[in-house]
Amino acid sequence: MKKIFKKIVVKILTWQARLVLLRYKPKIIAITGSVGKTSTKDAIFTVLSKFKVVRKSDKSYNSEIGIPLTILGVPNGWNNPAIWLENIFKGFLLIIWKKEYPEWLILEVGAGKPRDIKDIVKWLTPDMVVLTRFPDRPVHVEFFGSVDKIIEEKSALAFALKKNGTLILNHDDEAVYSLHEKAKRRTISYGENENATYHITYPAYAYEPGSDGKVPAGINFKLEYNGNTFPVILPHVIGMHYIGSAIVAIAVAHEIGCDLLSSIDAISIYKTPPGRLSLIEGINDSTLIDDTYNSSPVAVSAALKVLKDLKAKRKIAVLGDMLELGKLTEQAHREVGEEAADIADILVTVGPRSKFIAYGAIDKGFKEANIRSFSTSLEALEYLQNTVSEGDLVLLKGSQGIRLEKATEAIMAHPEQASKLLCRQDKEWQTR
Repeated sequence: MKKIFKKIVVKILTWQARLVLLRYKPKIIAITGSVGKTSTKDAIFTVLSKFKVVRKSDKSYNSEIGIPLTILGVPNGWNNPAIWLENIFKGFLLIIWKKEYPEWLILEVGAGKPRDIKDIVKWLTPDMVVLTRFPDRPVHVEFFGSVDKIIEEKSALAFALKKNGTLILNHDDEAVYSLHEKAKRRTISYGENENATYHITYPAYAYEPGSDGKVPAGINFKLEYNGNTFPVILPHVIGMHYIGSAIVAIAVAHEIGCDLLSSIDAISIYKTPPGRLSLIEGINDSTLIDDTYNSSPVAVSAALKVLKDLKAKRKIAVLGDMLELGKLTEQAHREVGEEAADIADILVTVGPRSKFIAYGAIDKGFKEANIRSFSTSLEALEYLQNTVSEGDLVLLKGSQGIRLEKATEAIMAHPEQASKLLCRQDKEWQTR
């Protein structure tokens, strides 16, 4: 009965969203890729909201239901039929009585299973499409069967772009950049590749004094564009891959006519969403890298690189299961363990699949005495509270089903700020 109700609601809200687009004619920026969709969407919103009336997808609303919700400007009803009925009513009001509506919509478009994007682009025609990165390792392979199938699905968004639209591609990803020949649309690119339209140079971490040495305090880099060089400062961000999100935001604003210097200034206030490489003060004068929103082989590799590149007295990696990998589950987890072995001083694994992370680390020569494995996040809390000490840098990373944000909360210096700083803090998640 619930499935039938959901299908009916999705059909009605999608129909309403299509009518709203026809009535209000907003410009649409659509973002997809296997990594960085949400951070790129938020970065674009940070900059573009300084110049235009904009609306972005809430959280990670990037599905067949999330996109219509964003277009209609209504919340997720979860398991509450009354909220869904209210949403439908509000949708009809928006169609019948014209109201103020955003000039630009910034939509995150995801693909959890085959045809997710292909079905959406039957009715969604963006003015601008951003492709961040395709996987070189499996993401959602449990449903797609291969990396090539994922690339095919996500590429569908580029082909849905309006004829006079702009395609923004990651020049550092060969598979992504190759679309500029196939899509036959106006294309600009970004990245460290010297041929990129918006060229990234000299990226470096910034630090500030702490009680036990230096504490990470953001990223600085230079943007080369049209023969000129501009300094860009991201004081609230770590993780070099977030530079791509920042550059895209600057490029999007500039390409639609906003002042370049003002766009660069605007990006300086950008902060990553909760649970995405967020720097949080930890217990005993430690520093936490909270990356607990979700996980995949590509994303955990990026997080481990951050842990590797940052300076710290001791490095602790708390790594949970990566879900939806199907037949590649064991191999992918072992590879993560092998990578972590060269980076972490202590390895903590959480979840039944993450035992393969431990096996991979041991095979690489990591001391078994420095590994602790737990079945759930709650089981890991006491060990972490007794282990984390002054000067430690602690990375926490796992798929959302593992709920590693609970472990982060247990070792935060100020757990009373959890509702503000951590992911999955709304009532629906807290009761799960």
